[in-house]
Amino acid sequence: MMKKFRPGDLVEISSKEDGFVGSYYEAIIIEPVGNNKYLVEYRTLITDDHKMFLREIVDATEIRPSPPKFRVSDFRTYDQVDVYANDGWWTGRIVGRNLSKYDVYFYRSSWETIGYRFSELRVHQEWENGKWVVPCQSALKV
Repeated sequence: MMKKFRPGDLVEISSKEDGFVGSYYEAIIIEPVGNNKYLVEYRTLITDDHKMFLREIVDATEIRPSPPKFRVSDFRTYDQVDVYANDGWWTGRIVGRNLSKYDVYFYRSSWETIGYRFSELRVHQEWENGKWVVPCQSALKV
């Protein structure tokens, strides 16, 4: 059964477009617009004219609630994380650490490894069957 969303709900939108798989963008539900579709307004993406936040009709299969926050003091090699970059959250895996940065491998999108500061990372969570699943063992719920 698919979750029903209400106007004002904070959500994340996943993209299935090439080059964007494994990314999530923060949005707010504006209104339902038909069978399992919603009008959303992104909180980080803007229109081409840079005058307002982008609005788009999105299928419910691409929407999930905003994930709960977790407090972590460190990440370990092979932890699954989300990295905040390019106005969204991108799923990757910790593959190493270099000084003050974690090396993250983006296995769902670009297949690149890039270093990020701790403050740019969050625990990756999957929305499965109406519940949050946390693959990262380093996580402690706030």
